[in-house]
Amino acid sequence: MRWKRRRQILMTEKAEMVKEMIRQLGDDAVLYRDEDLLTYECDGLTVYRGMPIAVVFPSSTAEVSGVVKWLYENDIPFIPRGAGTGLSGGATPLGGEVIISLVRMKKLLHLDYDNREAVVQPGYINLALTNSITNKGFYYAPDPSSQSNCTIGGNVAENAGGAHCLKYGVTTNHVLGLEVVLHNGEVIDIGGVPDTPGYDLMGLLTGSEGTLGIVTAITVRILKNPEGKETAMAYFDTVEDASYAVSDIIAAGIVPAAIEMMDEIAIQGVERATKPAGHPEGSKAVLIMEVDGIAAGIEEQIKDMVSVCERHNVTEIKVAKNDRERGRWWANRKTAFGAMGAISPDYLVQDGVIPRSRLSEVLANIADISAESGLRIANVFHAGDGNLHPLILFDARNEGETDLALKVGSQTLEACTAAGGSITGEHGVGIEKKEDMRLVFTEREIDRQLNVRSVFNPNNMLNPDKQFPKPARCGEVKQAVGSGEAHQVVGQG
Repeated sequence: MRWKRRRQILMTEKAEMVKEMIRQLGDDAVLYRDEDLLTYECDGLTVYRGMPIAVVFPSSTAEVSGVVKWLYENDIPFIPRGAGTGLSGGATPLGGEVIISLVRMKKLLHLDYDNREAVVQPGYINLALTNSITNKGFYYAPDPSSQSNCTIGGNVAENAGGAHCLKYGVTTNHVLGLEVVLHNGEVIDIGGVPDTPGYDLMGLLTGSEGTLGIVTAITVRILKNPEGKETAMAYFDTVEDASYAVSDIIAAGIVPAAIEMMDEIAIQGVERATKPAGHPEGSKAVLIMEVDGIAAGIEEQIKDMVSVCERHNVTEIKVAKNDRERGRWWANRKTAFGAMGAISPDYLVQDGVIPRSRLSEVLANIADISAESGLRIANVFHAGDGNLHPLILFDARNEGETDLALKVGSQTLEACTAAGGSITGEHGVGIEKKEDMRLVFTEREIDRQLNVRSVFNPNNMLNPDKQFPKPARCGEVKQAVGSGEAHQVVGQG
């Protein structure tokens, strides 16, 4: 790779690069001193760190294009970055890259209520969009837990989900068009017209983790606020009972907006770290269930969900009295990841997907992994669509414990894939799960995907060496688990 050679000589040319970036963007839009770069050595996954050679802050598509063109022509690798809330190391430097931060590109460019569309720059905060249109009776559906901080551009890169993706889908289901700067600075527009013929390039770019292009404008779908909404919390004495309740709610034909689950450890964390939601002490699991839509029939849906929970030994059920109480419950749930800091010095967030029908089985396997490793694992996740988030609690001050936590994380993903699931639902692959891609893809399948990447990113300079593992060396044997079946893969020389 050309850019790897560049790392060895880049520092001698850093002054020239900094001078050019300042010429293009201005003195206040370029960071290059070591002390200023420390903030950018990782994203939300802090166990991996690297140092960029500079961070630049363009304010327009034209500036992004100009920066990329110069970096490309000078063989300098670069990484697009949003708010840095990613949890898989997708924006973490491996060493020698320039980070292109898009946080100054934070404008709401256009609103079209008649056609229910909005156009935003990539640095526009997720929740800010709903806040900007709620007075007109509209909202933006994707709602990751970090929605008050994460950017829509970052959501596109990771194909982020959220609590309400059970009913409304993930980011890709709400993206209508993209403006993209390619690896060489060329600007293209994708989508924007319903049922565009040809290949689904928007689907390809969404979730590509910044390896195929830099998104500089996004057209998204906005929705009318539902007429009615009801939220309930149900408590159980076992995770198994809660798991079977989730499966039976869906099997009954009820389509909730969201069903979230937290286990006992997660409940302890959020109650200690945030404004308490009043979860009963000693509860082993809680379901947060929400239905919305046409006002007529909403109460009946909640009653049906309650009835299912009662068949599975529910110990207590609460229905939110008003929007304020509902908001407090959701705030409690959405702080769950960060709340682990109240009960553990360090934690690792995992992100796997399983069939809902295998929920109880996989959670039991994760409990076994926890017992065998000696590390506590809190479970908080989107139970309705099978997107699990095991939170592995550890203490990095203890020798070897960080490596153990990473190993445990991979074991939880292996449990997901063995049940017919996958290794990520919304957090992406980044650095953290590159090798775990072999749990779901053969070496040949990985190679084909790398061929697709090479069309958009031929020199691997755009967010280099992320998302996919390096090809196996000649004669190297890998084990990949996919759809519950092991594949023996021999790397080709």
